Parts: sequence; structure tokens; C-alpha cells
Amino acid sequence: MPTAPKVFITGASSGIGSALASHYAQQGAILGIAARRGEQLASLAETLTSAGAKQVSCYPLDVTDAAAQRAAAEDFISRNGSPDIVIANAGVSSGTLTECAEDLEVIRRIFEINVYGMAATFSPFIAAMRKAAIIGKPGRLVGIASVAGIRGLPGAEAYSASKSAAITYLESLRLEMRDSGVKVVTIAPGYIETPMTAINPYRMPFLLPADEAARRFARAIERGTSYTVIPWQMGIVAKFLRLLPNVLYDRLFANAPRKPRSV
Repeated sequence: MPTAPKVFITGASSGIGSALASHYAQQGAILGIAARRGEQLASLAETLTSAGAKQVSCYPLDVTDAAAQRAAAEDFISRNGSPDIVIANAGVSSGTLTECAEDLEVIRRIFEINVYGMAATFSPFIAAMRKAAIIGKPGRLVGIASVAGIRGLPGAEAYSASKSAAITYLESLRLEMRDSGVKVVTIAPGYIETPMTAINPYRMPFLLPADEAARRFARAIERGTSYTVIPWQMGIVAKFLRLLPNVLYDRLFANAPRKPRSV
């Protein structure tokens, strides 16, 4: 009988994180779920247990709180041993304009959560996962980036830049972990049906339901894919955008629709 996978997920209270937790619960996983909203985590834990999760541990925390992240990791490892999969999914998005002084704090917060929060999530697990890999139990460090990190989008300086930074950070981490047996998986989603995208006042091509996205993410994680865009159609778009010279990109996207600002 296969061993229940041990999976730790941040940003688990809604959206992609919740969908991934549900997917792994159906596999009988041992889950650690982390998010700021403790009540929603507790409610989700009951749902996950009913769905088949072998065990669910809740960690109400802010991913930018490195001490809280370390305490959560230590608790999870003490209960269950080294995780098979750690998914740094927590992320925020908002329209921002550098010219608006009141947006500067929003810009700072987006970077703290989307980039620093990812590193703070992985850091306390790496030593245990290295040891597990030595005895033949290689794990996965999974970072959820975005196609928005491929090229800068108007009105989204912070979000695009933070996701671009996340992609590059994960690439560096992949090289660092290359000889450890621990695989680093970068997933760059396109448009997924979540509360984050629900506020977008524009058409979202190739929009994917969260549960279907979770299944596709899980397949990429199982394979240990170093980098993938989901859905695949957005991967083609991303490759095309990379090739566009600035003069054409600027002409096409300067007046693209913008995500609403939060201030």
C-alpha cells in the first residue's frame, strides 16, 4: 500500500492553495496547511478530513514572519518527519502605480509576501529534506509564480516584478539544490478561477477552474518538472511574449486593461 504523501502548503485557505490541499486530501495525504485566516483554515481542515486526508495540521501565520514559519515547520517535521512536498503558494496581487505615494506600502507588501515569503517558507524545511533525500526519499520544493512575471504589465509593477523575482529565485534555488536530490519545481499559472482573479475587470483567456489547475499542478510536481506554465496555451503566449522586441511589446500592451488598485 503506498505511503500517504506528506504535503505542506502556504496560502491554503482559498484559491489555488485550497484546491491543492483538496487534491492531496483525496490521496490520503498528511497535510500541513498555513494561511493568515485561522477560522478558514480550521473549516478547511474539517473538509479535508472528510475528503480523505489522513491528518491535517493547521498553522495560522503570515508567511513573512520567518519565526512563525520556522515554528510551523518544526512542528510539522516533529509530527510527521520530513515532508515530501512543500508548496510556497501564498501570494497577493494588486494594481499599483509607482507615481502614487500611497501605493508604495502596497508595493513593499507584495514583494514581502510573494518573494521573501517564499524563501521563508522553504528555509526551515531544507535541512530535513536534504537528509531524507540521502536515504532515498527525495522531496519537492514547489514555488507558485505567474505568467505575469514573464514581462512587465502596465499598472502591475509590483506584481509582475515580484513574480519575475520569484521565477529567478526558484531557478537559483534549483541550482543550489541540484546535487541534494531535492527537486525545485516552478509553476507559472495563467488565469485560474480564484478570489484573486475574480476582481479582474477584463476578459481572461484560457481561464482554468481551480480544481483542474490543482490536478495539473500535481502532475508537474510528481514529475519534478523544473519549470512549467499552466495551462499550456498560456505557455505558448509566454514564449511569444519573450521573443517580442520592446517596440512591439510596448505598442501591444501599453493600453492593456489594468487590475484595480487597492488604495
